[in-house]
Amino acid sequence: MISPQPLFQVRAELADILHLGATPYGERRIIHILGGSVEGPRLKGTILPGGADWQIIRADGAADIRARYTIAAETGGLVLVNSEGLRHGPPEVLARLARGENVDPALYYFRTAMRFETSDPALAWLNRILALARGAREARAVRLDVYEVL
Repeated sequence: MISPQPLFQVRAELADILHLGATPYGERRIIHILGGSVEGPRLKGTILPGGADWQIIRADGAADIRARYTIAAETGGLVLVNSEGLRHGPPEVLARLARGENVDPALYYFRTAMRFETSDPALAWLNRILALARGAREARAVRLDVYEVL
């Protein structure tokens, strides 16, 4: 049985979508991460600029998401985040998201599996866990509620 333990909430600020067009794998897009915040019982800090979210919009309309970014913890350590997930929903809901509208996240599926890497001894516990996140897309940001899988 999986029992999630709340870790933190991510709010990543995003640049405009860079559309690469239709590739053999699907519609390829890149969304650069401009910064953001991390707040929660197990980790607090900021998201450094320079990460990105590489997406493929599949033939069935689902977004296959692969994001990598860095958290600068309040304690001074750096944490590399590797996140892979999916976002999908009814076409009318996805169209509203694409227009930048605020949409209730209960109307679409947005989940990611996360792994972490750090050299900071105080944060070394992150190297040994897996996390799951439930996401919400905003016009210029993504929110993730992150939980440790126990």
